[in-house]
Amino acid sequence: MRILALETSAKSVSCAVTEDDAILAHSFQCTGLTHSRTLLPMVHDMLENAELPLRSVDLFAVSAGPGSFTGLRIGVSALKGLAWAEDKPCAGVSTLHAMAQNLAHTESLVVCTMDARRNQVYNALFLAHGGVLTRLCEDRAIGLDELADELRGDDREKIIVGDGAALSYERLSKSGVACALAPAALRYQNAVGVALCAGQAAKCGETVSARELSVFYLRPPQAERVRGLVNAPNRDDI
Repeated sequence: MRILALETSAKSVSCAVTEDDAILAHSFQCTGLTHSRTLLPMVHDMLENAELPLRSVDLFAVSAGPGSFTGLRIGVSALKGLAWAEDKPCAGVSTLHAMAQNLAHTESLVVCTMDARRNQVYNALFLAHGGVLTRLCEDRAIGLDELADELRGDDREKIIVGDGAALSYERLSKSGVACALAPAALRYQNAVGVALCAGQAAKCGETVSARELSVFYLRPPQAERVRGLVNAPNRDDI
C-alpha cells in the first residue's frame, strides 16, 4: 500500500510517501516558516522529484492531533483536498503515536511530549519492544509535576521524544525521574511516523473518507476558551 502522509502539528513540517512501510520519499523542514507557505510546495516537489504521481497513492494520512490548532487545521485541510480530488481514503492518526515510531526500535518506555503551555504537555506513553509499540495510556493533557509523580517509581529506561522533550526532560530530571532525551535527529515528529501509523490503521479497517476526516483536539481552541469567558455569567469570578 502506498501512503502519502503529512505532519504539521508543531514547528516542523514534513511530508512522506511510503510503500509497505518502506520510505519512497521524504521532505522535512524546521525553520519556523509558516506551514501554509511551505507544505503544499514541499509535497509538490517531493512527488515530482521522485516521479510519484498523486494518482498512485492508495491512502492519504495526516497527524490529526493533538498539537497546534492552526498547524493541525492546515495539515488536515490540505490532505482533505488532495484525497478528495483522487477519491481515496484517509487516516487521521495521533500525533503522539506517530512520534513514538521514531523510537520503536529501542527497548524502552517512550515518553511522548508536546508543549501544551500552562505547565502542561500533551502526552502519551508507549512501551517499545522488539520493534513494536504498545500504548500504555490514552493521549492526554497532563501537568509536568503530575507526569513526574507517575513516572518516578518506574524503573524502566525512559526516553523522551517530541517538541516538548527538552522542557519535559528538564522538569522530570529535577523531580528525580531518571530519563534520557531522544537523539536530536529522532526527537521531532515527522510524516514517516504518520505513514507507519496509517498503515496499521488501514490493516484494522480504520480509514475514513475525506469528508469524514477531522481534527482531534485535547483542549478547546483558544478562541473558544476566550468566547466562553466572555459569555460567562460571572466573568469576574473566573
